[in-house]
Amino acid sequence: MNMCEGALLKKIIIYALPLMATNVLQLLFNAADVAILGFFAGDDAVAAVGSTGALINLIVGLFIGLSVGANVLIAKSAGENNLKRARRIVGMSMLISVLIGLLLSFFGVIFAKTFLTWMDCDKDVIDMATTYVQIYFIGMPILLLYNFCASILRAVGDTVRPLIYLLIGGVINVGLNIFFITVLKKDVEGVAIATIVSQGVSAVLAIISLLKNDGFAKLEPRRIKIYPKELLMMAKVGLPAGIQGCLFALSNVLIQSSINEFGKPVMAANAIAAQLDGIIYNSMNGVSLSALAFVSQNYGARNFERIKKSILYALAVVTVVGVAVGGIIILIAPFVCEIMAEEAIVAELAYTRILIISTTYFTCGIMDVLSNSLRGLGKSTLAMVLTLAGTCLFRILYIYTIFQWYNKGLTTLYMIYPVSWIVCIAMFIIAYIPVIKKLAKELSQPKADTELVEFQSNVGEEVA
Repeated sequence: MNMCEGALLKKIIIYALPLMATNVLQLLFNAADVAILGFFAGDDAVAAVGSTGALINLIVGLFIGLSVGANVLIAKSAGENNLKRARRIVGMSMLISVLIGLLLSFFGVIFAKTFLTWMDCDKDVIDMATTYVQIYFIGMPILLLYNFCASILRAVGDTVRPLIYLLIGGVINVGLNIFFITVLKKDVEGVAIATIVSQGVSAVLAIISLLKNDGFAKLEPRRIKIYPKELLMMAKVGLPAGIQGCLFALSNVLIQSSINEFGKPVMAANAIAAQLDGIIYNSMNGVSLSALAFVSQNYGARNFERIKKSILYALAVVTVVGVAVGGIIILIAPFVCEIMAEEAIVAELAYTRILIISTTYFTCGIMDVLSNSLRGLGKSTLAMVLTLAGTCLFRILYIYTIFQWYNKGLTTLYMIYPVSWIVCIAMFIIAYIPVIKKLAKELSQPKADTELVEFQSNVGEEVA
């Protein structure tokens, strides 16, 4: 997709829809994991898997940010028509994803139980949770490889093939879950192994797609190596995004620890509710990723008006999506919670969280669009600082003040989410005023001659 020309709103929607479907399907497959566990293995298994989510996100968040860096740089290179740089980043991304995955496997397996202990994981489920985390991290090179491949395809406007690959892998995942749990009598181990195998299938399909690509996203085996200049560029964008994701997950680990204090029923309820309100987030995330790609490409093409419109259209679309999907979730939640929960109290507790989150989640979507748009403009560090101050730091203060003052009530704990999103939006709005003014001045000036010479040299070399 050429994001620099044509009907902008229409293209944003066309680009976002497969992303939304991809994210929601991923959540549905994860929900199927929880439902199958709940039906065949009971609430202890559900609580064990649910208690690991924040920990996994914390550990991998830093390095997933590098895939965001690859996305931004490839999209910007496409806007600049810099074929050589785009293909260098594609090749380097494959190597980095595997190396980082191996590193995470090593630390994840060794320190899994230690991390879960620090999170006050319930002693009745900590052994199952540890097993799940260890197996999950053994497959981390595969998981990261697929994430990088999907990010590369999306950078050049292809959101359909990642959807197809996820659908194939997801169906395999559900089938393997049932097989491992019912036939081999493996509960959390079976779910973890099924996840790795299914992601492996998706990763292989994505790699084949990159090898066959003839554009900016082409994977050339000779370019699978480290390029210091491109690595520095990727790190400049990706590391702040990764640090943001890591510290954001850290605040969620703190929240998860507070949830764990309420016992197994609340832990299981929280895991169930997270699957449902996660559908809202992942629907909106498709729009915020669209903002990232469209802003990046048009920044490369130096099209100021199209950058502004991309941000405004994405904000409008994400608000509509958040409100609409949130309303649907509230309607279906009572029925779904009863199916997924073994006990009535668990279903009731899950619905409590859903009511609070689903009615306010659209504000999180607005926050993410503003954050990703800044990242697409190369302001990744600023986006990180604002998000961390408005959400992570605020949440930590909230837990040690308001949550403590109100007798550690569960509703008070869940209110931490919408309040922090609104605080963060206010900070972004203030920050955007000087950023937009500076951007208008920057893009109104001719591109430097040295950059033009480099661009012509790169294209000429690639054609030759």
